[in-house]
Amino acid sequence: MEPRTVTIDAAALPEPLTGPDFGSYDASEVRWLLTDLGDTRLEADASEREAAIQSGRAHYAESLPIEYLPSPEYEELYRDALARSSRRLAVAVGVVTDLVLASRANRPVLVSLARAGTPIGILMRRWAKEVRGIDVPHYTMSIVRGVGVDGTALRYLAAHHDPEQIAFVDGWTGKGAIARELTAALERFAETDGIRFSDELAVLADPGHCVPVYGTRDDYLIPSACLNSTVSGLVSRTVYNRELLSDDQFHGAKFYRELSSHDVSGAFLDAVSSRFAEVVDDVAAGVEEASAADREPSWIGWEAVERIREQYDIPTVNLVKPGVGETTRVLLRRVPWKVLVSPDALDDVAHVLLLAEQRGVPVEVVPGLPYSCVGLINPLSDAAAGDAQ
Repeated sequence: MEPRTVTIDAAALPEPLTGPDFGSYDASEVRWLLTDLGDTRLEADASEREAAIQSGRAHYAESLPIEYLPSPEYEELYRDALARSSRRLAVAVGVVTDLVLASRANRPVLVSLARAGTPIGILMRRWAKEVRGIDVPHYTMSIVRGVGVDGTALRYLAAHHDPEQIAFVDGWTGKGAIARELTAALERFAETDGIRFSDELAVLADPGHCVPVYGTRDDYLIPSACLNSTVSGLVSRTVYNRELLSDDQFHGAKFYRELSSHDVSGAFLDAVSSRFAEVVDDVAAGVEEASAADREPSWIGWEAVERIREQYDIPTVNLVKPGVGETTRVLLRRVPWKVLVSPDALDDVAHVLLLAEQRGVPVEVVPGLPYSCVGLINPLSDAAAGDAQ
């Protein structure tokens, strides 16, 4: 199929949202390429939502899970995790940011994938500005498995920036579903609109070995994965629902102003960025090591997920969620079946063990597990669709 060139009328495109009108982040930190869905009722009970998703009656992005409000015990675990990992996170932020700066001639436009990518994109922007003296734009946009990247958002970016300077950012990889979705979606966009973006995804942690640009490939806890909107600017995960949104609008999301008393979004960013000055040498060593390494994706995470799917007789890989971040999401949003944990990681996944206990989910200790932990979603039907984010 020959690419066609679409003329973009920038004046006809929607404008990004910014805080404090949308989200709790400062307007200078991020511009949201999203549509504010306001008070629209989209939240559904987890069991009802899971049944609708797995049966094929609904797409996961048409509704929202009910936001989990952590118990005091869980909040304490989050604070402990952040205190223990902030320096390690700062090193990973510096490494991935410097790699992106080098690949974009110090002029990148950071575009994080909502929602997990947003706080990471802000931290990368802070590193570039505070440590390297480079002020880079930062946006966040939606990607939906089975739908792709928001085409309206891509047109906005193309109308305002050089597509070659766009660097897509996410928090971490699991088995690599989003990395594959990004590649396929950008290829379709190049064919339909004649504009090509690089599908090179930069992530803080790449335990699945799915991307070439990363801060680390260790599967350790990124504390922002412990919580939902309260560590992501009080913004919901993204919504793709054609009953609510037209083709010329950005994908949607909600701003949970009512949760402001629980918001730790700024505190998370400050805890990590406050360590920047002390990790400059470690970051330089990490960049040197990464530059000399073979960073070609091997997709070992996807292979491990296929083995687990077969071992536990699960109908689709979409119900196997590897890594600390993805396992946490299973426990917070979905109907979990069981959690697999590596014996070497028991001390590092205390929040996962607590959530599993609170939800009555069995935990299996599995020697040789290639991830710290893996969350298995309860397979309710053979038509299981699963959740890509």
